[in-house]
Amino acid sequence: MPDLHVLPGVWSPVKGYTSLVDRLTRLGYQPVSPDPSAPAGNLLIVPYDWRLSNRYNGRRLKTLVEPALERWRARGGKDRAAKVSFVCHSMGGLVARWYIAKEGGVEVTRKLITLGTPYRGAAKAADQLVNGVRRDLGPLAVDLTLFARSLPSLYQLLPAYACIENGARTMDALGFLGDASTLPELETARVADALKFYAELEAAEEPLPIADLRHPITGIKQPTCTTLRATTGTLEVLETYADVYTAGDGTVPAVSGPKGVALDSNVLKRIADKHGALQCNKAVLDEIVGIVTAKPVIPRAGERVDPTVNAPELLKHGDPLSVAVTLPAGTRVAVRVTVTPEKGQPKIRTPKVTNGSAATIFNDLPPGAYTIDVTGLYPGAPVNPVSSNTLIWPTDTTAQSGSQTV
Repeated sequence: MPDLHVLPGVWSPVKGYTSLVDRLTRLGYQPVSPDPSAPAGNLLIVPYDWRLSNRYNGRRLKTLVEPALERWRARGGKDRAAKVSFVCHSMGGLVARWYIAKEGGVEVTRKLITLGTPYRGAAKAADQLVNGVRRDLGPLAVDLTLFARSLPSLYQLLPAYACIENGARTMDALGFLGDASTLPELETARVADALKFYAELEAAEEPLPIADLRHPITGIKQPTCTTLRATTGTLEVLETYADVYTAGDGTVPAVSGPKGVALDSNVLKRIADKHGALQCNKAVLDEIVGIVTAKPVIPRAGERVDPTVNAPELLKHGDPLSVAVTLPAGTRVAVRVTVTPEKGQPKIRTPKVTNGSAATIFNDLPPGAYTIDVTGLYPGAPVNPVSSNTLIWPTDTTAQSGSQTV
């Protein structure tokens, strides 16, 4: 879909994906050619029949992604370990999720970037299926109700989150679509199968490291169908969630994010735009570029070292104060030993560390109480400080000579 596409009432107008493809191409990604004799590419554009089941399209995705990946890996070198980063708009995110979780795709997936994907469905789909899809376009009247009700994919967009208002307007009082006794025009078997789709998907994702792969980008601040209220023969759609205005992208409500992710989570990237324009939004494109070009590098942080310090707690005046420091095996850091009297100036040593051990001696310390601090050589050095206390007890001679006593 390189340009604007509109299917009145069935889904949001989509501006097309030319801007997204151009941006990825400018990054240096090479389109995959259908010609097997052409050089291998690493930008695979996957059109799919959005009318069909997401299960089917997820299985089909496997047959397209994995051969292209194998061709790219066959180049050898650093490409031998290549994985796939998915960039998916709207329902495409559901297709990719099914492939990753249910068709073994997690083994080859590096990242899953979703733009406006209804992770748990959308109330708008229920509105279309129940109330019909009719649009008066001047001289042309369009009724796509029967067409819409024939689409497995539209049923699979039914909301799987708590969305049925049952009188009390609180979140705890909201019910699930599958628990509703009857909803007009909805086929019970198709509703059950659609909700089973989400249940199967979430159950398959639960033991997998999906949270580490996922980068959801959502549209915000647009009036969006969020909650349903069943009335006689029709379904009323509300833009609030238990009287809270949560909004969304105009099609997918904010509450249809990944299961268990709070609306204020730092996992979500929020862009104020409509559903059909997210893939063209400059801020979204910048976000995508940042995600796909980021490297799995963890900068090495300074390791904290815990020294073991041996120093006597009590000495007689005239005895040397010995301080021994032992560091964990394999560490290479310098230490400073500071002996501070209650009164007077501290004495500082920087003993040489050999094979993880350092020792120093302080002579001629007058009687009194001392603090021994073992630290790194400079502020912020990766040595956790250890402090000890030593008491130097006076002898009779030092007491008679008027030296400091305790």
